[in-house]
Amino acid sequence: MALDTGDKAPDFSLIADNGKPFKLSSKLKGNALLVFYPGDGLPVCKQQLSDYRDSYSDFNELGVEVIAISGDDAGTIKSFKKEHNLPFTLLSDADGEVSKQYDSFGWFGVKRSVYLVDKDLEVKYKHIESVSIYSRSVEELTEMIKRKV
Repeated sequence: MALDTGDKAPDFSLIADNGKPFKLSSKLKGNALLVFYPGDGLPVCKQQLSDYRDSYSDFNELGVEVIAISGDDAGTIKSFKKEHNLPFTLLSDADGEVSKQYDSFGWFGVKRSVYLVDKDLEVKYKHIESVSIYSRSVEELTEMIKRKV
């Protein structure tokens, strides 16, 4: 069954870039933008997450925590975070189980998508890219966040 706006988002626990478990429900203090991306090192992923890094204060001002999730292992996401100086949490979904729960897993692994969830894990917005070479811009996301929160 597809996850839609208004549904309760599945809670999960994944390994974070610091090597420790990250349980969404216990870490979430407000709204979160869950950013599913195909993989560290891919050009579109680097650009997307660098754009979100450069506008991190815009997300913070709107009360939204950015949490990025890929199918790469914990060591890879740790290196990727350090190399690109990413200020937000990166999570490893190496087996794709969480991505599947969020309709963000396809033939080639994790699909590029974003979910806005509130502190009660209600899905306020979702967008799954039909083609992974595209991603939601900071401007699109901040305008959407202003309407949804």
